Amino acid sequence: MKINLVCENRSKTLSPEQFKQLIISGVKDLYGEVGAALPFDLLTFDQHTLSAILRVYNRGLVKLWSALTLIGAYENKPCAFRVTQVSPFLLALSGNSRDLELY
Repeated sequence: MKINLVCENRSKTLSPEQFKQLIISGVKDLYGEVGAALPFDLLTFDQHTLSAILRVYNRGLVKLWSALTLIGAYENKPCAFRVTQVSPFLLALSGNSRDLELY
């Protein structure tokens, strides 16, 4: 799953640990302690664009996606997660065919 965090005020950068903790807290707020145990991995993270690739099991995809949708703030600043791409294959998330330049 490829995601992007869009914030109104981008004055502060996030570390990968803070980014993952934001997601965990969103899952915990929606599904409680049991939901916070949802296994997912932060495979890549770009601090400049606040985009990441997450690995999540198929059975937890809907829970994670719904929790990401309901996260609306970080440190009392409005923000939102955008899911840009979902695929069962990691290789498909490594590039975007829409960005290719054909000659």
